[in-house]
Amino acid sequence: MPMRGHRQGRPQGGSRRWLRASEYPEEEIIITTEQYPRSSRYTDLHRVYSQCSGPGGLQVTEFLAQKMGVQSGDKLLDVGTNKGYQTCFLAKEFGPFVIGIDPWGDSVETLMRNAKDMAVESRVIGIKVGVPDTGFASGSFDKVMSTTTLEMIRGMKGEAGYREALAEIYRVLKPGGIFGLAEPMHRDVAIPEEIYPYVTRGDMPAPWTECFATLEATVQAVTSAGFAVIEAAEAPDAHRWWQEYCTYDPDPGEDREVIAQDNGRWTTYGYVIARR
Repeated sequence: MPMRGHRQGRPQGGSRRWLRASEYPEEEIIITTEQYPRSSRYTDLHRVYSQCSGPGGLQVTEFLAQKMGVQSGDKLLDVGTNKGYQTCFLAKEFGPFVIGIDPWGDSVETLMRNAKDMAVESRVIGIKVGVPDTGFASGSFDKVMSTTTLEMIRGMKGEAGYREALAEIYRVLKPGGIFGLAEPMHRDVAIPEEIYPYVTRGDMPAPWTECFATLEATVQAVTSAGFAVIEAAEAPDAHRWWQEYCTYDPDPGEDREVIAQDNGRWTTYGYVIARR
């Protein structure tokens, strides 16, 4: 189904609001390599999704990096690296020096193996820590990116834990630095009856209803941490990214059936670009 995005609007008088999808006509999404010129070169999507966490694979990383203006010379913090494939993609394709952090399992070791395989060992460092306890000095980074990570903290530690993570990201960014956030979200609509039992239970580390928030709630949380929001929306390819994840992820479990049943009504994928 064609996706409709939340778009930032500026009504008369100059006040800012984020418009709901229903306020805009549907637009057909046409996917071309021009939209994702870097990630389109990584054609083995089975490998991509075996190495990446959640919807979007390398496309969400490229999409967010372009929105953030990531470039050579940046010192960038990647929060929640998982296996580090997206971290190394950033270093290889956009040229920043990237420090990737993840407190779980062998994430750092896998990250550094991927860095060697992708020939970016000199531009990538992995550290086994997480937010909010990073230990970095204030103002250490030009940019901070986090994809498909902070919603898990919300699930484990509630909204207070989510906001503590955002506060730490704000602290470690330089004044004027850019934060890019992309994660699974849900639309501000009733949960479809057929997916209600699944999204309200489970331990991933918590039910989707405890992990995912609306775009508007996410913007409010980012703003409350001190950021000035530049842009916030549903990703134009959110629904397709979920479908791609269900097709190529090696172990989507029940997610595949739930995403098919939902068909983009409740589940989405959003992003926020903000400046400290």
